[in-house]
Amino acid sequence: MFGLASLAFATPAAAHIMKGEAIGFISGFEHPISGLDHVLAMVAVGLWGAQLGRPAIWLLPVTFPMVMAVGGFLGLIGAGLPGGEIAIALSGVALGAAVLLQARPPLPVAAAVVGLFGLFHGYAHGAELPPGQNALLYSLGFVLATGLLHGCGVAIGLVHRWPWGRIALRGAGLAVLSGGVYFLRSALT
Repeated sequence: MFGLASLAFATPAAAHIMKGEAIGFISGFEHPISGLDHVLAMVAVGLWGAQLGRPAIWLLPVTFPMVMAVGGFLGLIGAGLPGGEIAIALSGVALGAAVLLQARPPLPVAAAVVGLFGLFHGYAHGAELPPGQNALLYSLGFVLATGLLHGCGVAIGLVHRWPWGRIALRGAGLAVLSGGVYFLRSALT
């Protein structure tokens, strides 16, 4: 009897996702992977980190999303950050060139470059929050997707250990650079 009475007066559990929250996370997760300009730059961060080795192999893919979250916040609150599309396109050019040329700057310089581009990518993600969606879950979605793209770049970049892999990695850098040039031309017209 007590069990039946409990069921009659039960309330919905508050731990379940509320209407629209899952959509916010999914929208955020899809945002970085839905634009080739974002995908190229984010994979290139992992490629370059793998190419540079320790500690860059983890520092660059951690720096980018951390600074990207700050940029996302700036986008969410509507702060102005001019030149976003140009900076995003330049990220493909610069990161692709770094991989192609096997650039080996001091680690703080590499982290600063990656962080700067992360700021602009994050701003673009935050500024495009769909109306009525949970900003926190949306942000978690785009940060997670970014981390996964970096991880893909690191996994691919591990081929640099072999002579043929270094050549393939430089080819990937050329592909990213070419994509960046394409997006830069589009941003400038």
